[in-house]
Parts: sequence; C-alpha cells; structure tokens
Amino acid sequence: MYIAFRRGFGVAAFLFAISAAHLHAAEPITIITLGDSITKGVREGVKADETFSAILEKSLKEKGIDATVVNVGIGGERTDQALLRLERDVIAKKPLIVTVMYGTNDSYVDPGAKESRLTVDAFEKNLRELVSRLRAAEITPILMTEPRWGDKASANGVGEHPNERLEKFMAATRAVTKDVKVPLIDNYQIWSDRQAKGDDIGEWTTDQCHPNAQGHHIIAETMLPTIVESIKARAAK
Repeated sequence: MYIAFRRGFGVAAFLFAISAAHLHAAEPITIITLGDSITKGVREGVKADETFSAILEKSLKEKGIDATVVNVGIGGERTDQALLRLERDVIAKKPLIVTVMYGTNDSYVDPGAKESRLTVDAFEKNLRELVSRLRAAEITPILMTEPRWGDKASANGVGEHPNERLEKFMAATRAVTKDVKVPLIDNYQIWSDRQAKGDDIGEWTTDQCHPNAQGHHIIAETMLPTIVESIKARAAK
C-alpha cells in the first residue's frame, strides 16, 4: 500500500496512517479468550452472543477491525489444566492475541478442604509459563484478573468469603504482568472500584460469581481499549 509522504504530512501522521492501514487490512485477526467458566460465559441467563468474547468481537468490527474472537473457556478450569491444553486449543490456532483469565477456581477452598485448590506460588508459576509459551509461539499474551465475587457469595470450605483468597491470587496476577511486562486488564479492580462507589456488583452476576449479560458487557468494555492497542502494536512491527 502506497501512502503519499508530501510536504506538511508529518512523520507522526505518516506512521499513524501506516498503522491504520495495517489495522484495517483485509487479513483477519484471531483473538483467543482462554479461561474458566467466567470466560466460557454461556449458562442459564447468558446466551452465546451475550458473552464478553462475542461482545468484544462485535465491538472490534464496529471499529473496522476484522477480528474473530474464539472463546475456549472451560468451566472449572485452573491454570495447571490450561497448560495441559495450551498447544492443542490455543497455539495450534495461531492467534495474534490471547487473553488469559484465571484465579477463581485456583483460589477456591472446597468443602472439607483447608487450602485453596492451588497455592498462590503455583498459580503464579503457571501464569508465567503460559505467558512464556505464548510468547515463544509469537503470540501476544494479555493477562486479566477475574471479576470480584458479589458480597452475598456463599462462604468457601473454611468459612471465608471467596474474595479473601481471590484477592491474593489477583495480586499475584498483577505482579506477573509487571515482572514479565505484558498488558493487564484488571477486572477485579474495576469491579471493586464500582462497588466502592455504591454499585451492587452482585447484580452483574447470575449467582454472585458468574457474570450475567450486563456483567459480560462491562468486561468487554473494560477489555476493548487494551485489545485495540495491542492490535495496533502488532501492526506497527
């Protein structure tokens, strides 16, 4: 594609035009959303086209970005299980970008148990491995924190509100993003901030945990700027 570099057409504008040309190129972009049941989304009260993955794809197309968002979320999954299927379900599809959102299951304490399903250290190690393997395949990883549980969530196996454990795992997610320098979409912080301002975030869920259609819309809105920026960054390379 030829873009005229005429007098008065600054270097910054020239580079932006090149970036925009790549961004709206004919070759479609594949984005994969990797995660647990919150990513999978579909459940009673939430249809496939109401999940954050579907809403994100629609929002990108409205911006003129030819992107397909492939949702590979699996209910109940933890980071260690994600690693086992990463090659088959993610890398083999050759996406440009993969969002990774875990922690709700990793951190949960089951009835009769005394500890989370995984330790914070194991969770953090798994996140680092996911990022490393995606980067080795020349895929841009984006880490996401899980949404916060609503205040009315049932206690876990040791009688705690689930957020007590989840907060520690989300702090680990933030630490990994800073250390390995990947983008972060901080859903947990967004939901916490909205609750602090008076919103009942439980009303964004079907069961104080899984987002309803409104909750998925909020997640998609939160994701969109980072996804667009990451696509632009790849186009500029």
